[in-house]
Amino acid sequence: MVMRSGWVLVVWLGWFGHSAAASDGSRPGDSTSPLSESQSEAGYVIGIVPQYEVRQIQRIWQPVLEQIRQKTGIRLTLRGSPSIPAFEDELDQAQFDFAYMNPYHFIRAHERSGYRPLVRDTGRWLRGILVVRSDSELQSVEALDGRAVAFPAPNALGASLLMRAELGEKHGVKVLPRYVRSHSSVYLNVATSHMDAGGGVQATLNRQSAQVQQSLRILYRTEKVAPHPLAVHPRVPADVASRVREALLAMGETEDGKALLARIPVKVIGDATLDDYRPLKAMKLDKYYEE
Repeated sequence: MVMRSGWVLVVWLGWFGHSAAASDGSRPGDSTSPLSESQSEAGYVIGIVPQYEVRQIQRIWQPVLEQIRQKTGIRLTLRGSPSIPAFEDELDQAQFDFAYMNPYHFIRAHERSGYRPLVRDTGRWLRGILVVRSDSELQSVEALDGRAVAFPAPNALGASLLMRAELGEKHGVKVLPRYVRSHSSVYLNVATSHMDAGGGVQATLNRQSAQVQQSLRILYRTEKVAPHPLAVHPRVPADVASRVREALLAMGETEDGKALLARIPVKVIGDATLDDYRPLKAMKLDKYYEE
């Protein structure tokens, strides 16, 4: 039985010292109508998939958005979503002009609303990890059959969607998902023995406190896919999308800019295309996606 809530621990603040271009060659935003005057005056709204709690996302992204404003004059206002499902609902309604989302979110947003990718991390791949306590007796994923496993949300790609698909399709393992809203909550639930195991990604594990990291062990890793893109809705004028893209790429050419991007985390920023994400269509993820 799938449960989205219950007795599992949900973390918003720190514990253990909380851690702190399309394939056809066209540019995102081509052939679109501009925003209304009132929307232009208000700037543009950017949504960030909440892998961390809201205040941590603000600490990571506000300096990046300020750099974009200084370089382009374009103001991007961060709209925080309290959970991944809430972010998905807003994305499905196309409430974001720009959005940083997981790759499967992007495939759906592209098909539903025409979002197009601008940039992504070209220096790494995304893969899910399954963690257990460092002193756990569990040595294989098969031993998790029928056990409770923590995930941040049903459709978090590497941490949940891809992980649950591989456990079921490749290993014949059926776990009891417990959704705890964030990656940090997953790690804490496992570290405190509230859960036998939990799904995450390496980047978010690396941002946990040393105490949490030392208490966990990686049991399993999924296949690799292209990481999160920053995408743009087609209503955003092409020149605005292009200037935001260029500002982000320019940040990747300076040490200060690289340091800000590394906090997202983005190792090497580069162009993203629709072709980068087409392989996800063949992974049978629709079977595990929850509306």
